[in-house]
Amino acid sequence: MLRLKLTIFVLMRFTFKKEEKLKSKKLIEQLFEKGDSFTKFPLRIKFLKTDHHSENVIQASFSAPKRKFKKAVDRNKVKRLMREAYRKNKHLLTDAIKEKHIIMFTFTDENEHKYVEIEEKMIFLLKMLIDKTKN
Repeated sequence: MLRLKLTIFVLMRFTFKKEEKLKSKKLIEQLFEKGDSFTKFPLRIKFLKTDHHSENVIQASFSAPKRKFKKAVDRNKVKRLMREAYRKNKHLLTDAIKEKHIIMFTFTDENEHKYVEIEEKMIFLLKMLIDKTKN
C-alpha cells in the first residue's frame, strides 16, 4: 500500500520548466491588449486564450511592480513566492483546461505577504480562471 502511494506521488511532478514561462514580447503585448483580468487582493490575473508555439497548454508569467517595490530584492522575493504557489497548484489548471492560454500574475499590494496567504489567493484565482474558461 505504501509503495503504491509513493509511485503515484513520484509520477506527479510539480515543476515549472522553461517551456511553461511566458517570455514572448508579442504574446505579452497581445495579452495586455485583448486579455481579461480579475483580482483577488493582493494578486491580479490577466489571461487570454491564444495559440502559442509551446507544447504546454498554459504559459505563465509573474510581475511585481517597481513602483510598489523599490528594491529588486523585494520584487524578486514576491515573484518567487508567486511562482512557488503557482508551481504547486498548476495541476488544477492543466487538468481542467485543454485550450492554449497565456496568463500573467501581478502582485498589487505595496506590502509583502506570507506564502500561505499568497498560495490561498493563487488557488482561488486558478479556480476562478477555470470557471471563466468553461463559460
